[in-house]
Amino acid sequence: MAFDEVRFPANLSFGSLGGPERRTEIVTLANGYEERNTPWAQSRRRFDAGVGLRSLDDMEALVAFFEARRGQLNGFRWKDWTDYRSCPASREVAFDDQVIALGDGETVTFPLVKVYRSGDQSYARPITKPVAGSVRVGIAGDPLVEGLQFSVDPTTGMVSFTEPPDVGAPVTAGYEFDVPVRFDTDRIQTSVASFQAGDVPSVPVIEVRI
Repeated sequence: MAFDEVRFPANLSFGSLGGPERRTEIVTLANGYEERNTPWAQSRRRFDAGVGLRSLDDMEALVAFFEARRGQLNGFRWKDWTDYRSCPASREVAFDDQVIALGDGETVTFPLVKVYRSGDQSYARPITKPVAGSVRVGIAGDPLVEGLQFSVDPTTGMVSFTEPPDVGAPVTAGYEFDVPVRFDTDRIQTSVASFQAGDVPSVPVIEVRI
């Protein structure tokens, strides 16, 4: 799958509608009880890139980006303004935001994850497109230095250490991240008259598995 490591203009994605979706299969039995199952281990996000447009210049920028991606052909990065950091919106990114693994004394490479918790349940979301330069990492409560003690691949979200963390040592990370997406349409339809009247086009964007 072709993927361009370029972010959709953040000023255009600001204010867009979107969020996570799940796929649940529900079977209602003869006695009225339900059986529920899901074929998806991970959620998937959808957005509307058209909602953030505020001027004809924005429209031109959208069309240029759309054409450069060849419509649905090439994926790209998307900033989800409601969920783009490892920490709550009221805090700054820190090296101990998320526990991404426990050391085993041998493994030196770990994937970034973000854990969503509610009550006794949790969901670990893979983070495959961290923002370069934003990742902070620590081991057992001590912050580490990027380039000296660890490195990050911003195209995969893999963190690599120069030495394996000790057995049982919590490996933590904080970061900003993008969502890997593609356009969910091969067509953009608009006109100057309708746009000036406030009728912006619908330009669906959908998350892709990386």
